[in-house]
Amino acid sequence: MKQSNNYLLPFILVTSLFFFWGFVHNLDPILIPHLRRAFSLTTLQASLVDSAVFIAYFVMAIPAGIIMKKYGYKTGILIGLGFFAVGCFLFVPAANTMQYAFFLGALFIVSCGLTILETAANPYATILGAPETSTQRLNFAQSFNGLAAFLAPITGGAFILSSNPADEATLAAMSEQARTAYLLSETATVKMPYIILGFVILLVAAIFYFFKLPDKKDEDEVEKKGIFHSLKHKHLSWAVVTQFFYVGAQVCVLSFLILFATKAAGVSEKEASWYSGAAGLAFMVGRFLGTFFMKFIAPPTLLSIYAVLCILLCLVTIFASGIITLYAVIGMAFFMSIMFPTIFALGIQDLGPDTKSGSSLIIMSIVGGAALPPILGLIADKTHNIQNGYVVPLVCFAVVLYFGLKGYKHSEKAVEILA
Repeated sequence: MKQSNNYLLPFILVTSLFFFWGFVHNLDPILIPHLRRAFSLTTLQASLVDSAVFIAYFVMAIPAGIIMKKYGYKTGILIGLGFFAVGCFLFVPAANTMQYAFFLGALFIVSCGLTILETAANPYATILGAPETSTQRLNFAQSFNGLAAFLAPITGGAFILSSNPADEATLAAMSEQARTAYLLSETATVKMPYIILGFVILLVAAIFYFFKLPDKKDEDEVEKKGIFHSLKHKHLSWAVVTQFFYVGAQVCVLSFLILFATKAAGVSEKEASWYSGAAGLAFMVGRFLGTFFMKFIAPPTLLSIYAVLCILLCLVTIFASGIITLYAVIGMAFFMSIMFPTIFALGIQDLGPDTKSGSSLIIMSIVGGAALPPILGLIADKTHNIQNGYVVPLVCFAVVLYFGLKGYKHSEKAVEILA
């Protein structure tokens, strides 16, 4: 009991990180249509918002793992928060210069920080308590990521999106001076939300700096083997592959939701931001309920069931028409809610001294969020129908289904623990 009490406050602090990175990630669905209009981008070009965000996971995951191995979780968290805050403040010069590339650069810096935070916080949440409840504990912590997914689109929609955005015809009819003034006002709306977020993150960093966190260090961990040595574990290898496809699916579903709502369901951007908030709410409720269901259903079994339901909803999204397709996307948000933490926890289970290396590799696979959304965007542009692009998450959920059925298995001992 004493050990549990010692873990309670650190767990609360670490759980707050899940909320903050969830909040900034779920501002992306607001940024995509906003910047798409402000810079007259194609769907493929707008998807580079996600590419800038998630390519950072590929670039920074291994350095993050090295930081964690050498200096521990607390130092990693502080460095991650530092990158996070700096990236938020860079939105000010990006807006002032009105350069799309600068926005992508600011998002990349933010995401470098998020990479380090996720590399630290995900495995840290699993070790702050009994090993047999690690999957439920990570799902619970990730539920606050879901709370952020509910709040961020509504907050971002209120502060960033225009009530009466100018369409392409109106913009074309404007004089050069009027058009520049309008676009400057559009890009300027992103400044205040990110400035506030930057200062909040600095405050959180100060709290972490002065708070003593327990750290787990294995003597065997200081081995000289490379980080890829941990891929000798079959279940970890499958977790890395599966997380690549899952994150690609999540980004496709959530980041394109507002654009999908306006194109496929015919609702306005402002109204669509509320639907995006509803998807975030479904995501949050799904995580809390999933954590509860795991008391009675083995995590891989629940993962498989949810993957099948997501595949069926993808088919509705592709082949149906009207508002029902938007409801299907919101339904996907509910059923994919448990996937990231469950894949993560199953992937690093029983890795011992390879846990931090394995965590880095799974975080690196989040680059799927950079690689797969442009494919959706390309299909949407080529076919002139955004619904056709949802074949991409359909394939991704099929990979998740395989992992839930077979890919997670690694030893008799692990199967007994999960049963």
